[in-house]
Amino acid sequence: MDNIIVYVDDSAYAKQLLQPMLTLGDARSPTRWIVVGCAPRVTHHVSKWVTHSARQSWRGKWADKVFSQLTLLLQQDGDSVVTQLAQSHLCDQTESLAKTYGVARVLDARRPKFGQDLQPVTPTQAQQHHGVLGYAAALASAGLLVATD
Repeated sequence: MDNIIVYVDDSAYAKQLLQPMLTLGDARSPTRWIVVGCAPRVTHHVSKWVTHSARQSWRGKWADKVFSQLTLLLQQDGDSVVTQLAQSHLCDQTESLAKTYGVARVLDARRPKFGQDLQPVTPTQAQQHHGVLGYAAALASAGLLVATD
C-alpha cells in the first residue's frame, strides 16, 4: 500500500493538484492518503479578542469542511483516508507520520500566498524567500505596465 502525505490549506487548490494523481485508474496500487490540514493563521488583532477554545472550535469546523470535500474525492477508488490538523512544525510532523505509517511520499498542496513564505514540510524542500526587493520589483513592473497603456 502506498502512503501519501498531503498538506492542505485550501480544498479547491488541492483538488487541482490531486486530480491528475487520481486519473491513473487501475494502474496504481491502493493508497492510504494522510491529509494534514493547515488552518489559516489567526491575526494578532483577532487573537486578542477570541479565546483559545473558540479558536480551536473554529479550526475544527474549518477542518471538517476541508476534509469532507477532499475525502469524497480521495475515497472514490477504495483508497483509505486519514485526516488530522497540523499541530507543530511541519517537518517534525512529516517525520512523525512517516514513523507511524511507514515510508510515504509527501505532497505540499498548500496554496502559495503573495507576501507570505510557507513553512517547509520536509527538510529538503526548497524555500522561496520573497524579500522586500522582490515585492518592490513586482510593484514597479505593474506600475510600468499601467503607465505604458
